[in-house]
Amino acid sequence: MSNTSTPELHLAVALADCGWHPAAWREPDARPRDLLTGEYWTDLVTEAERGLADLVTVEDSLGLQSSSPFRPDARTDQVRGRLDAVLIANRLGPVTRHIGIMPSQVVTHTEPFHASKAIATLDYVSTGRAGVQLRTSGRGQDAALFGRRTIGEFDRDAPGIDDTGPLADLFDEAADYAEVLRRLWDSWEDDAEIRDVATGRFVDIGKLHYIDFDGASFSVRGPSITPRPPQGRPPIAVLAHRTVAYRLAGRAADLVFVTPADDADAAGILGRVRDEQDRAGRGAEPVHVLGDVVVFLDSDAGAARERKARLDDRLGRELVSDAHVLVGTPAELADLVLGWRAAGLSGVRLRPGALPHDLHRITRDLVPELQRRGAFRTAYASDTLRGHLGLARPANRYVNA
Repeated sequence: MSNTSTPELHLAVALADCGWHPAAWREPDARPRDLLTGEYWTDLVTEAERGLADLVTVEDSLGLQSSSPFRPDARTDQVRGRLDAVLIANRLGPVTRHIGIMPSQVVTHTEPFHASKAIATLDYVSTGRAGVQLRTSGRGQDAALFGRRTIGEFDRDAPGIDDTGPLADLFDEAADYAEVLRRLWDSWEDDAEIRDVATGRFVDIGKLHYIDFDGASFSVRGPSITPRPPQGRPPIAVLAHRTVAYRLAGRAADLVFVTPADDADAAGILGRVRDEQDRAGRGAEPVHVLGDVVVFLDSDAGAARERKARLDDRLGRELVSDAHVLVGTPAELADLVLGWRAAGLSGVRLRPGALPHDLHRITRDLVPELQRRGAFRTAYASDTLRGHLGLARPANRYVNA
């Protein structure tokens, strides 16, 4: 079991396409023809559950995948096209028992009312294992898909861009989005449904509440049409690797994915997230911070390097990532994980470079290695995502309001 002298280590797995390397779909064990099937995603997530991961995240986007984070490309040698992450998640809920399921939701052009009931539905379908990762989109091409607003080109490295201007506005909108989600999840009290056949009363209308949110980007009256989710409020996550995103994390997140380069960087980033929590008045709330790592794993470090080099050769360049890239053995990855844990992070989110190879090395090699070191559980201790993360079920803000 986990070492009781330190908080439990948390492990998430980030699933995307055929893996996080753009050339992974050409590997011999890849399944590119199955990407648009439920079986493909079920196989991956049940494998992650065998490895006792706290949760999986499922990537999504509004526009087609691109080799550039800010604009589309014309490449035809990489995976393009994907299923909706929330709908994938609803397929996964009934065929798993313990693992948390966290789809991405791009908030910039979608309505929080629709997202709130979609994630609430996922929480019911998975019996309390839903979460959601909020993403923003600053691409004009994505805005054109909806036609309701325009987003012009802007310099993401301009002085002050994290504090004022279009980028800051996008993240302020995401913070409002998170607040609306939580208010809508609370808009039904837990005992609002009576379902009393004898009296003919199905619901106590007095226990449904208007949320009356009025923000810069949207106004939502409520209530939701979906009763309060089993977890009360499914956990909300964000990916953060700059000031404006750390601020969003401090204001709105239960779980933060960050991208440190080493142990010292991990400690520094953690300090920035905690500072933003304090500024938002959330310093006493538990917010887990997990470090992202792209992994290429083999029992022999040389074999891992050769495999990564083969993938890079097919790509035509060395892989570039926002996250640290580890190419080596499960034992080397365990050293990194525990180093970041000692620096204060709650754990890691691992991005398998190629699927299913690197996922199998995580579940079948890394996890046993961490268990041998007394650093990771040997069985699930909870049946909900909030339980895995040690987060109490929150009280409803509208009870006795």
